[in-house]
Amino acid sequence: MQRIDRKSLVTRHNPVLRQAETIAPLSVGNGEFAYTVDITGMQSFPGEYEFPLGTQSNWGWHSTGGHDLYRYEDVKLVPFETHGRKVGYATDASGQEDVFHWLRQNPHRVQLGVIGLELLSSDGSRIELQDLDDIHQELDLWTGLITSRFTVEGVPVTVLTSCHAREDQIGVTIESELIEQGRLYVSIRFPAPHPQSRGWGSSMGLNWEKEEAHNSVLHHADPYGADFRRVMDEDNYAVKLAWNEGELVQLSRHAYRLVPASSLTKLDLTMSYALSADVIKELHNASTIRNSSAAHWEQFWMSGGVIELAHSNDPRALELERRIILSQYQTALHSAGSLPPQETGLMYNSWFGKPHLEMHWWHAAHFAQWGRIHLLERSLSWYEKILPKARELAVSQGYTGARWPKMVGPEGDQSPSSVATLLIWQQPHPIDLAYLCYQADPTEAVLEKYKDIVMETAEFMVSYAVWEEQGQRYVLGPPVIPAQENHRGSETMNPVYELEYWRHGLEIALLWRERLELPDEPKWRHVMEHLSVPMPVNGVYEAHELCTDTYTRANIDHPSMLAALGVLPGKLIDRAVMLATLHRVLEAWKWETSWGWDFPTAAMTAARLGEGELAIDMLLMNQVKNTYLPNGHNYQRGDLLAYLPGNGGLLAAVALMAAGWIGGPEDDAPGFPKDGSWTVRHEGLVQRL
Repeated sequence: MQRIDRKSLVTRHNPVLRQAETIAPLSVGNGEFAYTVDITGMQSFPGEYEFPLGTQSNWGWHSTGGHDLYRYEDVKLVPFETHGRKVGYATDASGQEDVFHWLRQNPHRVQLGVIGLELLSSDGSRIELQDLDDIHQELDLWTGLITSRFTVEGVPVTVLTSCHAREDQIGVTIESELIEQGRLYVSIRFPAPHPQSRGWGSSMGLNWEKEEAHNSVLHHADPYGADFRRVMDEDNYAVKLAWNEGELVQLSRHAYRLVPASSLTKLDLTMSYALSADVIKELHNASTIRNSSAAHWEQFWMSGGVIELAHSNDPRALELERRIILSQYQTALHSAGSLPPQETGLMYNSWFGKPHLEMHWWHAAHFAQWGRIHLLERSLSWYEKILPKARELAVSQGYTGARWPKMVGPEGDQSPSSVATLLIWQQPHPIDLAYLCYQADPTEAVLEKYKDIVMETAEFMVSYAVWEEQGQRYVLGPPVIPAQENHRGSETMNPVYELEYWRHGLEIALLWRERLELPDEPKWRHVMEHLSVPMPVNGVYEAHELCTDTYTRANIDHPSMLAALGVLPGKLIDRAVMLATLHRVLEAWKWETSWGWDFPTAAMTAARLGEGELAIDMLLMNQVKNTYLPNGHNYQRGDLLAYLPGNGGLLAAVALMAAGWIGGPEDDAPGFPKDGSWTVRHEGLVQRL
């Protein structure tokens, strides 16, 4: 078969905007750092955009009032009855609102600055967004370059924007006669880092209040650059700028204006960000940054897996192909760093910018399926860093091994929550992700690298399961809140997905020991072999063993029982029952309440059950939360304009559907329809278990 023309495939899906898409701006970045722009190619009109125009990193964090204003140990825990003993969880803010909410909000990710154009009309008044004409903006996915063209009163402006592949530097080239005319400036502003309210959604915007709560110190300026020091309580960072010639003018405490020299028709600008000025060894010019970006993205697209659908007869194929290509770009930019990402990546803060570890699989597992294992390993190694804290959490609750928290800051400190602290489905994630790495590189070095993560995770999973003498089985919970979070922790036992994931994780952990020639763990094997088996009710699976109204009252949020056979191989699952469950979910679920990753979850279940047509229908279901914007982001709602677990889930699903799964059908693209309407060409994909 002729090899896929990857450049043609990728570039036919370059986002092209001809108007300001205020909920779908474009971004450049490198996995650790990102800069999001409006239609001018910079951050010129942040007030006009619903989507915050962010500049964020994996290193930029802030704690209001200092790092140790409160500690998790300060929270009064709520005791939950746990099979004959009490275990405390931080689930109730009552009477301790300050400490509870401070720990949820801190540390929070910092918006590092807002740098954009300031444009003037011929009479000296400020040009607004609606005054721009002849708009044409394109993101070249092959090079990572955004080219923005527009006119101001008939005068053309061209802006080239890119990000360095390895350093947190943005290169911008601005070309226009407006520079000579003294009608184009660069605006440099620094917002406050503090969340604006206790609600997670309200933390998404730029905070221009509390000017006294932070400092922007101009350390040095000359005609060719400037050096800023940002100070926020005990936290600080540096911003260095370089340009070919101009004058910096301070406008207010946190606002500056760069006035380019009137002799210029082209302004080259470099923006560099780091925890300290010492880290910034060299400011590359804009051309060098463009070259770095181009080499990086070409290498990205030419390596790993690829799927082409454009030769299909189904009219939906090109849209699915677009989603696949743009999801690869967005996850490589936002989800491939050294920290598990937040749901909105490096664009703006959701849940105060903190990673949610139950979402890590959805952000990053697809990298392994697409043959880009190094992008997964960047964040997987972070678990080793926080392993001591995960051990402490387990011990504090009377368990052994390591219990991974849910909503965390960069150091792995758990946040209190009425829901998060009772979740467990994040627990097996590191085991499954480590096995994906081993599949890609089945060597002893990989086994040793992730040994502690796998062993300590399994040890907690074994200690968490409780032996029920009457049923001669192990049970999970209560208390436990399943992935479908609308169930009360004290009234939930044996959720279907979590049971299958427990078995899956322990099977891999025992295999890990075998491959390392370590002694068998009889207790681990006993738990795995005697774990509760999900039992159907009226021919379908309920959400959990104590639930009787999954499809009448509790038919909202995630239909997570489907993941037990789809995301996972389903060794505890009856295939006929799961097929009936899938069809029951389809007819009864309130899909408007679901989330972006639920649609690919259902698609994976359908694919493994031989329902290829249904798998496609699920991937492309016409629901608001299954919307993919012009920039490729998975839209959820007005305060969650990007949702990367949806993008990652989509990539995991289509890889499974195209490459198949170990032990599955041997025919090509087994998860796609077999009626001849789909032509699926693929290279370099890796099968799931």
